[in-house]
Amino acid sequence: MIESILVTLFPVLFLIILFGGGALFRRRNIDMDGEAPVNRTLFYASKYSIVLLWGAMVLQTWGINLSFVKVAGIIKWVSLFLWFSGFLLLLTGRLGMGDSFRLGSPRESTCLKKGGLFSFSRNPMYLGVYATLAASILYTMNPIVLVIGIFVTAVHHKIVLAEEQYLQKIFGNEYVDYCKCVRRYF
Repeated sequence: MIESILVTLFPVLFLIILFGGGALFRRRNIDMDGEAPVNRTLFYASKYSIVLLWGAMVLQTWGINLSFVKVAGIIKWVSLFLWFSGFLLLLTGRLGMGDSFRLGSPRESTCLKKGGLFSFSRNPMYLGVYATLAASILYTMNPIVLVIGIFVTAVHHKIVLAEEQYLQKIFGNEYVDYCKCVRRYF
């Protein structure tokens, strides 16, 4: 029961911070919704699919069996570690971005974030997403979750590559130098 509550609490908390932050942005006349850096349909389909995969993990912990096979205990523990680590990256990354956070590329000027988690990974939030997707796949051992997870990961990697081009165009040598010191993911 505690496992189910904690597994449910993390995505709910992240979504509250995400959408609550969007409401705060709107009050300050900041548009949190940037330009989709890849095909708009793929962009939003992948974003909403993340929530679907998080839901699969949550349902599985509450006893709604989505697995086609029995999941070994060690696999469950690994997936729980990935789940909580992923949300820690997501929450810390989101808060660390402050007013520079956007869903997509910003329409107005923002700051290049290089401190905190961003001094270890240029994309800690995407790394967090990937960890939570891997957790959902492992915890449910469901082939549909696997296929959707692969789709989301592929689209999000394309998003990362497009955002890197955007950041290089906007921040120039500052971003190039940052890329020399900090790796894309790890």
